[in-house]
Amino acid sequence: MDLAYLRAHPEQLPTFLTHQRIRETPVSGGDICAASRLTLDDGHSVFAKTWPEHADRQVPDDFFATEAAGLRWLREAGAVAVPEVLVALPDLLALEWVQPGEPQRAAADRFGRELAEMHRAGASAFGARWPGFIGALPADNTPHDGPWPVWFAQARIVPYLRRSVDGGALDATAAALVEQVVTRIDEFGGDEPPARIHGDLWPGNLLWGADDRVWLVDPAAHGGHRETDLAQLALFGGAPYGDRILAAYDETWPLADGWRHRVPLHQLHLLLVHTALFGSGYRDSVVHAARAALSGAERATVDG
Repeated sequence: MDLAYLRAHPEQLPTFLTHQRIRETPVSGGDICAASRLTLDDGHSVFAKTWPEHADRQVPDDFFATEAAGLRWLREAGAVAVPEVLVALPDLLALEWVQPGEPQRAAADRFGRELAEMHRAGASAFGARWPGFIGALPADNTPHDGPWPVWFAQARIVPYLRRSVDGGALDATAAALVEQVVTRIDEFGGDEPPARIHGDLWPGNLLWGADDRVWLVDPAAHGGHRETDLAQLALFGGAPYGDRILAAYDETWPLADGWRHRVPLHQLHLLLVHTALFGSGYRDSVVHAARAALSGAERATVDG
């Protein structure tokens, strides 16, 4: 099997893998799927993701189809580098191989500009045409006309708050803080038309390529608020050259007044996903973000 044959017959990839006609090398990283590098007969490599055999449940319906749809949609913007989808099957996803490199300042500058252009490509509504996932959890992608605060609270905060409480990851005190954020969601400002966003843009989902570009991987792509992607880039230690990414972005498409006050609000979504997925180890981060968000809303009101 070579790359041309794979593009023409993507459905044949599992058969070739089963009969061990493709060299497969495990790739580290990722909390949900098993990943590997496949080396084809013509020397080309392909990145493949599968649902782990030891998982305690079956692959969710549309799981890989959703990621494929999101990658294609982000790639259609013609801005940020996004791997080509080669195979999208119910239990397997294969993408073009991106040779990893080291973070570089010039790549960060370029990525900041490209991210702004991708966001500016826009979306027809908040949400998406395809079912949503973030990690292994479902995400409500039902298209919504906004305004953004109402959609964000109901589709991106409340569902993961409920999951976190039901799973015992958040106690009543932590839940009450997040509920205050939901109740006061209209006070944060920042309403904008839907942007074309990655949706799960913590630094681990940036692939710094050997071609001196930054590639987007593992999206939860949908129409959302552009500040969400930028806020997530600052989580978990922050992206390399994060200040350069932000500066280049702001030069290309200036951010709205008060955006700094809203950073914790946008981060709260992904932190709640973490408590829902991984438990109480992220409780303090949720509490800190909720308190910072409420404080930011008060400062924004004063500044306004």
